[in-house]
Amino acid sequence: MIARLRRFLSEEDWTFAPHEVPVLPGSPGTVEHRTRHRIAYGVISVLLGLTGGFGNALISANTYTLQGALGLDPAEIAWLPTVYVMTNVSINLLLIKFRAQFGLRPFAMIFLSVYAALTFAHLFVRGFDTAILVRAASGMTGAAVSSLCLYYMMQALPTKWRLKAVVVGIGIPQCATPLARLFSPDLLAMSQWRTLYLFELGLALLSLAAVAWLRLPPTTRSKAFERLDFVTFVLFAGAMALFAAVLGQGRYVWWTNAPWLGWALIAAISMLAAALAIEHHRVNPLLNTRWLGSADIVRFTIVTIMARIVLSEQTYASVGLLTVLGQNNDQLVPFFTIIFLASVAGVVLSAMTLDVSRPAHPIMLAIGLVAIAAFADSHATNLTRAPQMYASQALIAFAATYFLGPALLFGMTRALQQGSGHIISFIALFGMINSIGGLAGTALLGSYQQIREKANSAALVQAIDPTDPIVAQRLQAGGAAVSRVVGDPALRSAEGGAILSQTTTREANVLAFDDVFRLIAVLAALTFCYLLFLMIRRASRERRAALSQSSA
Repeated sequence: MIARLRRFLSEEDWTFAPHEVPVLPGSPGTVEHRTRHRIAYGVISVLLGLTGGFGNALISANTYTLQGALGLDPAEIAWLPTVYVMTNVSINLLLIKFRAQFGLRPFAMIFLSVYAALTFAHLFVRGFDTAILVRAASGMTGAAVSSLCLYYMMQALPTKWRLKAVVVGIGIPQCATPLARLFSPDLLAMSQWRTLYLFELGLALLSLAAVAWLRLPPTTRSKAFERLDFVTFVLFAGAMALFAAVLGQGRYVWWTNAPWLGWALIAAISMLAAALAIEHHRVNPLLNTRWLGSADIVRFTIVTIMARIVLSEQTYASVGLLTVLGQNNDQLVPFFTIIFLASVAGVVLSAMTLDVSRPAHPIMLAIGLVAIAAFADSHATNLTRAPQMYASQALIAFAATYFLGPALLFGMTRALQQGSGHIISFIALFGMINSIGGLAGTALLGSYQQIREKANSAALVQAIDPTDPIVAQRLQAGGAAVSRVVGDPALRSAEGGAILSQTTTREANVLAFDDVFRLIAVLAALTFCYLLFLMIRRASRERRAALSQSSA
């Protein structure tokens, strides 16, 4: 039995032709496939990408429903997407070396199996602890499945389109969020939270079967692990997990009210500093601190983090505004259909227009589109509904998937220019930017929205004068609305005041979201200008260099 299991997990022997040798140890060989095999690889890639994306999207899209079904408070339910990021953000450090030394297949099979088993167990054990375990497993599996999605898509397209395959493979999981909001209401209507987990279990089992049925071409292997790798991983992963916990929980327990947030930050900074100190003095570092601190990579980090923050406009601000105005997932099917189609269009157009020599241009275009869309959304009122936001949100959905592939390739080409050893450092950086940047965006926008809601609410309440005829009329109208069920005039008057208070709170929230949209527009515009400045400076330097060479 053990021998069969080893054969199942192992990769078969393979003699590579010169043009088939993998670019890096741990990546599959470059093999030409028949058309039907390419189609199969493409279908499996889409399945794997959506499986990895749904791991967090199904929870994030149904937070309020799951909160009630599982009997959790807002801070507890916020742990579910947060734990996903805590395990997902740094697992790639081990994943890259694991597949270089043992092959990608054993890692994928083991984690897909563990993930399916935990999801299955959670169906029978209704508890917060098991929900946390499932999300943690989903985070680790999501990293492995995303790698598989990328590699299967690279096998689906011809060799000359491998870079386009990278863009498509990295974009597929991003399309899972609007899809999750499209059909999750129907799943919840069947059996509430259990149906979501059944769906998640089904995807995990399908992915496991697909990976077992159609294997990737095997890879070359090399001894990759060193003892200090595990020390660095524990320190780095612990630091990233603590940063994720602080960002995910800060606006719920509030930043200045929970002492554990401060202690977590102290511990995270200390662990990160220790990890970087160890890596700085290693001969074969897991994280190349000198390269990560170079000017190009620092600029790349700043721009990408700002992009992730402003792209949180769609996942937090627009959906939050529509929720405040009384719309839920059932009523937003056309809205999320448009977002899904725009996301797919962003992936396709990004792959079609890919230009390795100019990767900054699509990033700049995407951020500019976000600035325009956010400014348009900043004029929302209490009469705004989803149809008024179709165009702006389609632009943001397009920008979110359009920029991701070029951003990955920009950093990847810089890493490859320095040598294959820099790939691990870049993948760790890129994963951290996307995961922590997304959490930071939601934390920043959510905190700003709460602060502005309190300020707007105070301003509106101060402007309410009971002796004002319009205010008195609103109070009377509110009392009349409940007159059929409340006979006492004093109680009717109190109910009228309560209804006016609810209306005031709603208006304060709408104004707060308008402030959030304006903040996003300003941040996106500043990032756009910064990128424009960098491009102009680079062009000027190249022109001066060309003139000096021609004169010499």
